[in-house]
Amino acid sequence: MSLDEAQGAAARTADAADAQTETPNDTQTGAGAGAGAGAAAGAGAGAGTPAAADRSAADRPGPEPKPGGWAALRPLLLRMHFYAGLLIAPLLFLAAATGLLYAGSWQAEKIIYADELTVDRVGEAAVPLSTQVAAARHAEPEGKVVAVWPAPDAEATTRVIMEAPGLAEGETRTVFVDPYTAQVDGALTTKGDALPLRAWLSEFHASLQLGEFGRNYSELAASWLWVVALGGAALWIGRRRTRKTRLVLPDRKATGRRKTLSWHGTVGLWAALGLVALSATGLTWSKYAGENIGQLQDRLGGATPSVAASLTPGQAADGDEHAGHVMTEDMEMPPAPQTADIGIDRAVAAAREAGATEWLQVTLPAKGQGYVVKEKDREFPVHLDTVAIDPADGRVMDVLSFSEYPLLAKLTRFGIDLHMGQTFGLANQIALAALALAVMLLIFWGYRMWWLRRPTKDRALAAGRAQPRGAWRKLPVTLLLPLAAATAAVGWFVPLLGLSLVAFLAVDMLLGALAGRRAKAEAGAEAGAAG
Repeated sequence: MSLDEAQGAAARTADAADAQTETPNDTQTGAGAGAGAGAAAGAGAGAGTPAAADRSAADRPGPEPKPGGWAALRPLLLRMHFYAGLLIAPLLFLAAATGLLYAGSWQAEKIIYADELTVDRVGEAAVPLSTQVAAARHAEPEGKVVAVWPAPDAEATTRVIMEAPGLAEGETRTVFVDPYTAQVDGALTTKGDALPLRAWLSEFHASLQLGEFGRNYSELAASWLWVVALGGAALWIGRRRTRKTRLVLPDRKATGRRKTLSWHGTVGLWAALGLVALSATGLTWSKYAGENIGQLQDRLGGATPSVAASLTPGQAADGDEHAGHVMTEDMEMPPAPQTADIGIDRAVAAAREAGATEWLQVTLPAKGQGYVVKEKDREFPVHLDTVAIDPADGRVMDVLSFSEYPLLAKLTRFGIDLHMGQTFGLANQIALAALALAVMLLIFWGYRMWWLRRPTKDRALAAGRAQPRGAWRKLPVTLLLPLAAATAAVGWFVPLLGLSLVAFLAVDMLLGALAGRRAKAEAGAEAGAAG
């Protein structure tokens, strides 16, 4: 018996073990297949009789027709799901475990950094922002203030963001100031809006703290997550069952492998949509697939717009224009940048009058730029309007409302914020934690089924076999060609998925060739011994 035949026998044995959960139609189908095999065997046994010799070629059975539709696709999906789950599962487990930690970091940092984030006592009125910035500068004299985040609520502190020597790329020094007394409550090294704990866990989730090389792990996991989730959901929905409730609820009366399969299938089905969303949003800021997604988004007119904050004359300043005009050689050179500055308090007041009111982030004027006051409240309903203010006279240079964003830009913003646990606050973070736990359980159940499917219980190192090779040969051409084209397109668009799939196929072909040679050698040895 060849290796593929042995694998086929093992797979049929495992399917027979599940037959108790199938409908009578499934049982009859299996019996019919067995009867067909018996008939074929009987025909072979009678081939040497005179009656068989006289049988004409037209009466002989022709080649077995290829199954169509789901019957042809299911074995291929089974093999793909098996190998993807087996080989990519460790990366998915890491991504889920680190994602679970990150989901909890939002609430953890509120507890760990409570002294920096909250005031000791709520006062009657806040002192001017300029006074708070001056206090921060006094506490961190080597830092250069680049942004200020006024206290978003009565109990919160103001964050003064600084660039400082000795910090890594992307890091800033954040000074926390009591808005009522201008007292400095602490200073931390931060990354974006993330305090040290969440910043470390975010990088751990993205790269396992291994830098750019480590980011390949998370992109590879995200590239395969949607494939495994959709393939598993299709396989589970495609199973025939006596009770429809077993599609969405686990069979508590089942035992052994059937029980594990029931939990694996139902939990995977409930989690599938969320897992696909996590995969898609995770890929948006990945290195390779993310670049392709960004280019596609730009070509479809979905690029995220930016506010016009340049002080250069001729630069667009209308609310519906967010890009400057190109200066030609015959134009006069612009005058030297103005040095007057109305100050942060008047700039914020002007931005509030223009409509920016919720959870503000103020970027101080850089060379040739004005104040940029941006809302950063990403909890639903979101407030993400941006206003540019001329530092010389407080004139509103441009207003960019979130409602002006193209649809694709809005969806990208929502998707990323959902992935990070921001859009719905605590509920969002609980949902992310639940999805992470679901992935970890699905992987555990998957490996358990693989173990339970081992051919003999006494072979301690044996494990379950995959669906036999060659399933793609049984696909009709009308299904095979579109499937191959779609796979090639997706593999090009999501490079790490394509490269890893090619690697899997190459290894599988090599193992198949080695198994074939070994089977031929064993058959030759048996023939020699018999001779």
